[in-house]
Amino acid sequence: MAKKGADVHLKRLASPAFWPIPKKEKVWTVRPIPGPHPGSRSIPLLIAVRDILKLAKTSREAEVILAEGKVKVDGKIRRDKGFHLGLMDLLEIPDIRKAYRVVPDPHKILRLQEIPEEEKAFKLCRIEDKVTVKGGHIQLALHDGRTLLVKVENPNNPEEDVYKVWDVLQLSLAKREILAHLKFGKGMYGLIVGGKNIGKHGVIAAVEKPSPTIPSMVKVKGSEGEFSSPAQYVMVVGEDKPLITLGGS
Repeated sequence: MAKKGADVHLKRLASPAFWPIPKKEKVWTVRPIPGPHPGSRSIPLLIAVRDILKLAKTSREAEVILAEGKVKVDGKIRRDKGFHLGLMDLLEIPDIRKAYRVVPDPHKILRLQEIPEEEKAFKLCRIEDKVTVKGGHIQLALHDGRTLLVKVENPNNPEEDVYKVWDVLQLSLAKREILAHLKFGKGMYGLIVGGKNIGKHGVIAAVEKPSPTIPSMVKVKGSEGEFSSPAQYVMVVGEDKPLITLGGS
């Protein structure tokens, strides 16, 4: 009989290098379940609880913590050990009054950044695509798999359609309301989420597009000087300063 579905385990040697697990002590580790974030750019909850936050010593202990509903992701209780955390996801442990946001890191690709109480209520989501749906309304596809419907009063003259691909929305996690619209462009505060400069951040100094066939390049001026990155690797996280805690540059 043919095998049904994907394997539930992943060999440690094949796991992403930034996962903080010993590669040769054991053979297997948890495999991230399918979701909006790629497996190579995500952290399974079991690894976050056991190996990063050190809330458990063994897989079994971590599974019990999850099963008891003590872990929230973006405000919702998650119990699956393979549920994965990706860019800008918010992990909360109410029992110890701690909250963390997944941010890019120059050395670890992704890391959990502890955040203050006031940051727990919102999340930053980048617009990856947009389409016009029935009734002339606008549907936005966000980087974390969410879709958001923006209703327009006059489809023939949709003045409310001010959203563009690569803009970022500050969303309320409780009500899914748009708290702020951060437009992609010069003068905004950008965070590099991919490429060789991943994890660096600073003010966007220029957005250049040499020709229609060459992707836009963004120049960012940060604490380490000025550097360039393709536009798709730059996420706006604020206007003159970041809305979120980023830690080191």
